[in-house]
Amino acid sequence: MAFLLERSHVRKMARQPKMSIPLRESLIHKQTRAAKLIARLKAAYPDAHCSLNFSNPLELLVATVLSAQCTDARVNLVTRQLFKKYRTAGDYAAASVEQLEADIKSTGFYRNKAKALRACCAELVAQYGGEVPADMAALVRLPGVGRKTANVILGNAYAIAAGIVVDTHVRRLVGRLGLTQHCDPDKIEQDLLPVVPRQDWVVFSHLLILHGRRICSARAPQCSGCPVNDLCPSVKISA
Repeated sequence: MAFLLERSHVRKMARQPKMSIPLRESLIHKQTRAAKLIARLKAAYPDAHCSLNFSNPLELLVATVLSAQCTDARVNLVTRQLFKKYRTAGDYAAASVEQLEADIKSTGFYRNKAKALRACCAELVAQYGGEVPADMAALVRLPGVGRKTANVILGNAYAIAAGIVVDTHVRRLVGRLGLTQHCDPDKIEQDLLPVVPRQDWVVFSHLLILHGRRICSARAPQCSGCPVNDLCPSVKISA
């Protein structure tokens, strides 16, 4: 019921498409449009935040690794017990691969994830005293950690805006919104950095993820109920 009420709130903010978006949009025009998009989405989703449950950087690192090809809701169910059992990087590094696989099996691809977690946490113990570094270059050198995971950790555990998280929802929506023409996450991020104000780099992905789940779905986007439909070049509304 709460989900339906939230969706109803967003639909009330919908507008009729009026804005003209040039085929070759200048950077300034795109920045202006992005600022309006972000302001509207903030109003529609004032509760936007990281949906993975965590209480420290290590927990967020583990949860983010587990979230690959898995819903955040499922990850949160698994980590509820996992975080009680494994409290330090040393705990993960010392665990048998068979036991760790069993503990995370329901998140899918559990063999690869268990291998990555054990290797990553062993590196944390060896190089950083078991602590998760608050540095992009250090994070992406860890086994199983790429820019997406590093951005999640830095932005949400350390409040450091080092980049923009590009996941499946973000990739789909920024393409529809005409903010990039690329499909590669790293190239998409580089397109977004000069367009999105730095103070919004962290919240930007949370806003788009919520919008992708509630309104702009992959198969049936609800353009008529979208609060940014007049700012979107991909809008489809029947007369």
